[in-house]
Amino acid sequence: MSVPYPGSRSIWMATTEMPRFTPLTTSVHADVCVIGGGIAGLTTAYLLALEGRRVVLVEAAELGAGDTGRTTAHFFPPDNRYHHIEKAFGADGAKVVAESFVQATEKVRAIIESERIDCDFERLDGYLFSLTTSGLAGIHEEFGAALRAGVAVDEVVRAPDLAFDTGQCVRFANLAQFHPLRYLAGLAEAIVRRGGQIHTHTRALDIEAQRHLQVVRTDAGEVRADAVVVATNTPFNDRVVMHTKQSAYRTYVLGLRVPRGSVPRILLWDNGDPYYYVRIATPDPQADHDYLIVGGCDHKVGQEEHPEDRYRIIEDWVRKRFPMAGAVDYRWSGEVMEPADGVAYLGRNPLGDGNVYIITGDSGNGMTHCTAGAMLVTDLIMGRDNPWTWLYEPARKPTHGLGEFVREQANTLAQYGDWLKRGDAPSFDAVAPGQGAIVQDGARKLAVSRDDDGTLHVHSAACTHLGCIVSWNPVEHSWDCPCHGSRFDTEGRPLHGPAAKPLAKFDADASSGE
Repeated sequence: MSVPYPGSRSIWMATTEMPRFTPLTTSVHADVCVIGGGIAGLTTAYLLALEGRRVVLVEAAELGAGDTGRTTAHFFPPDNRYHHIEKAFGADGAKVVAESFVQATEKVRAIIESERIDCDFERLDGYLFSLTTSGLAGIHEEFGAALRAGVAVDEVVRAPDLAFDTGQCVRFANLAQFHPLRYLAGLAEAIVRRGGQIHTHTRALDIEAQRHLQVVRTDAGEVRADAVVVATNTPFNDRVVMHTKQSAYRTYVLGLRVPRGSVPRILLWDNGDPYYYVRIATPDPQADHDYLIVGGCDHKVGQEEHPEDRYRIIEDWVRKRFPMAGAVDYRWSGEVMEPADGVAYLGRNPLGDGNVYIITGDSGNGMTHCTAGAMLVTDLIMGRDNPWTWLYEPARKPTHGLGEFVREQANTLAQYGDWLKRGDAPSFDAVAPGQGAIVQDGARKLAVSRDDDGTLHVHSAACTHLGCIVSWNPVEHSWDCPCHGSRFDTEGRPLHGPAAKPLAKFDADASSGE
């Protein structure tokens, strides 16, 4: 059954026709089963197919329907900054991040060239600036740390050719951007040409070790494989360990028309908290306009009552700095996994099952981290050493980010207090078309929503991961878990892990709704 992605639609989704694949209908065997049809999963499947491995990839919805289709698709330096990484992991750690980012970006370029993928890939410079005078110290600090890590950087008095003065900033040379879904479409076709199998609308429900094999159980059949790669943004196969070491945030993006050539083709971001990030896209070269893509205003998943206000804040920020900006044609949001210590988790699953691998903790650098993760995991599966393994090791303790770890765990525990609160609406009848609310039904809490045509949907409000009470997201028309970032559509079906099971359905006629 198709799993629609509710709510907003990105510019990439609107300008790409993704290749379609059939669901899995029987049990199969593979050398490697890859779970997830975003950039992490498809890149891993492609690299393993190049190695001659028999690969089966399963995806719960369509390819790119998750957060790869909702990225801003830039390749720029780590969101958590080189100077923070250097303090946490030493100079060697910062150098590993710099090297892996350079090699991941170059890997994407090489794949595009080899497979002749038309996806608007271009190299360009990026500029880190400060919104405040007090933030200039951080600009200087980042310049020094990036230089020590071997990154091609220099300090300039301002970013070039903009309508506003950024002030002194750090220029990062030879970064990149592309159209993510056109890239995924090319990867998928290349995988199939090399004998790989892709099955969409096939949700992985569990992974079970059987002797030396792993069995991936889906809603349609089994995939028995020598190795499994979980590339689902956040791993669904681990109920607790990984989800205490990273936290889920939503980030918001606008796509505004600007006259062709009126904004320089650069990457731009500031060092605020949260920060704004900017790029230019030209999905239709025949049009008389570009698109100014601007994102930011992050918040914890399920912990914002009025997420629509984030779009207004971003638009206000844009119009003060880019007076040529015209109509807002696109609004969308995506989910970002923030590791407690600022470094992604790429490699063997920490639960001891040595032939299961995970790629997670993208921290706003999904295109780069996911490609680096695919490269690292491919090396491990092929029995090769990889010099990045020690830094990105998923089993590492959150020692380097202990303060952040403690704060996030306190925040998560506080969300369970929602069980003690009354519902958002007094009855089913109080839930308007196109809206959702938590309704108290005796001792139960119910997630109640209505479609635009008035059709009522009633489910348990307890997230099927660890029982936190979900929250209605009026922007995406979804139920979002404020504890670990799971998301469900109005039919109760999972949109984002770690939850793999749907919300329990209730008979509206059998419930009082009061």
